[in-house]
This record gives sequence, C-alpha cells and structure tokens, in this order.
Amino acid sequence: MKTTLYSFFKIISLTFFCIALIKVEVNGQIGGQHVYDFLNLPASARVNALGGNLITVKDDDASLAFHNPSLLNPSMHQELFFNTGLYVAGINFGYTGYAHHVDKWKTTLHGAMQYISYGKFIQADITGTNTGEFKSSEIALTTGAGYQYSDKLSFGANLKLVYSKLESYNSVGLSTDLGVTFADTTSNFTATLVFKNVGLQLSAYDDQREPLPFDVQFGISKRLKHVPFRFSVIAHHLQRWNILYDDPDSVEQTSLFGEEINDRSNFSLFIDNFFRHFIFNGEVLIGKNDVFKLRLGYNHLRKAELSVKNLGSFAGFSTGVGIKIKQFRIDYGIAFYHLAGNLNQFTLSTNINRFK
Repeated sequence: MKTTLYSFFKIISLTFFCIALIKVEVNGQIGGQHVYDFLNLPASARVNALGGNLITVKDDDASLAFHNPSLLNPSMHQELFFNTGLYVAGINFGYTGYAHHVDKWKTTLHGAMQYISYGKFIQADITGTNTGEFKSSEIALTTGAGYQYSDKLSFGANLKLVYSKLESYNSVGLSTDLGVTFADTTSNFTATLVFKNVGLQLSAYDDQREPLPFDVQFGISKRLKHVPFRFSVIAHHLQRWNILYDDPDSVEQTSLFGEEINDRSNFSLFIDNFFRHFIFNGEVLIGKNDVFKLRLGYNHLRKAELSVKNLGSFAGFSTGVGIKIKQFRIDYGIAFYHLAGNLNQFTLSTNINRFK
C-alpha cells in the first residue's frame, strides 16, 4: 500500500510541476472564452445535486466516467443509463451511455452521447425584419477506457468528437480527458487528478479557431467509518489562479483626493478567489447497499457569480435524491443557479445483468 500511495503522489507532484511550467492566465473571468462549454454540464442528476462535479467516487455509476474516466471499474459492467436536464429558457440537454468490462484486459470501456438543444430563435436581417426561425444544438460522441493498474491505482482516458451547429455556422472539435485515481477501499478514501477537455477545434465557425474549456481538477472523497456519510472536496481550474469576475459595469469610487476606494481588502479578495476553486458535497447513504441517498452540494464560483446583490437566493447550492427500485436506479437533482431559473435533472439507470 505504501509503495502504491508513494507512486500516486509522485505522479501528482510531477503533474503539478508540469502545470507550473504552463503559462498561467492572469485575467479573471473564465466564462465566455471557450467553445463547446456544454462539455462542462453535469452528466447525471447525481452530479448535478453534488455541485456540478464528481470525480472522486468509484462505484457502479457508469455516468461518472464522463467526469473522470479512471473511475471506470468492473462494477459498471453492462450498466446502461439515460439522463435529461431542463435548463433555463427552454434549453434541454442529456447524456446517455453504456459501460462494459473486459476482464482479460483489466479494462472497463464505455461509450456515450451528450447533446444540448438551445431551442428555436427568431431570425432577422440587418434591419430587424423577421425572416423566420433557426435552431442551434451541439453533440459530443464519447468513448473511453479505464485500466486497473493495481489494487488501488487506476488510469483512464476519454476521447470526444464534438459537433456544433449554431444557425448556419458549424464547428467540429476533438477533446480528451485524462484521469488517475487512487482508491483505498480499506479506509474508504479516494484521491484523483483529472485533465479535462484537452483538445482543439478541427474546423472553426469562421477563420479563427478558439480554445476548448481546458480544466485541471483534483479531488478527494472519504466515507466515514461509523456514519453513513461520504463527503468530497473538488478543486477545479488549477491551471490558473485568478478566476475572479472582472465586472465591466462596476463603478470605481474615488476619494476627494482622487484615490481609488476599494471596499474589499486584499485578504478578502484572496479568500474569495481561493474558494471559487472549490466544490464541496456530501451524500447520506441509507439502507442496505445504499438503496436511498440524500445529496447536497455547494459551488462557491456559482454562488459568487450568479447571486443578485441585495437579494437573497440559494445560488451555488444544489440538492437531490437517489433511490434503487428493483432493477432500476432513479436520481433527481436540482442546482440553484439564479433567481431567474434553476437546473433540474433526471437520470434513469439499470444493469442489463439484472434482467438475465
């Protein structure tokens, strides 16, 4: 165990050394700078309920492979799942897939399809005259594999072919996810590192190619020994430090002497920026084989960017439930985004083996 754990942290150290060599962006605001942002949507109601990301739990939930392919394992063999999400303004999205374990390769494979439909839009010319309607949508076809290197260490990779159609503009891209997971079943502890959305546009909407939403993530999970509860802490956007939103509508205040007045200290800004990198979540596991689950998550980045000043809201929080009924598992999750709307998600999954 000590040798395996040492190897894992040696890989982690080498990885962060490589990240330090990457040119880190100094500007804040991570939204609106990339193509194919729908790749960051949660793959299931469970993930939605847990703050929008879950890369640290290794169980029979095959949809988690979308977020971290190194979580693929034999317990997902012949797992089939369907997921749909209801977004604001009539936008809907979904994710469906299947996992299969090949014992002689010590590898679990999966294939999936992710889509998002933005609905109908009014089409108009430069004078504002209505000329009809158009639709926009995006789709990603995913294939991936998870390899069990040792009892505690596993590796995984996803390959995604992305197609985007926005009115008459089209784009094709290629994206990969790379993950490594250390899972100690004796202590119910998991640590994982993931490189998300490493790729490029093969063809752009116009003459200029745009970057994908690349993200380096690290997380841990721990299931308590005497309490039916598991918590996770996930850090994201580790490749860049400053992710504070630079509000262009904010009005700078100055004193009588022309000095800029900042009502927030540098320490306050540091703490705010620091916690924007984290998602905290937990699951209460009830019954034999965890047949019923209560979930709660908190995403500080979402809270900070979507809260309305002087108006209370649950922005940043999420919750949901999961239940096993005979051969099926049903999950529901709701994430509170903004006073204008939330994200509701439903997932139905089953294992084909249970019908034999």
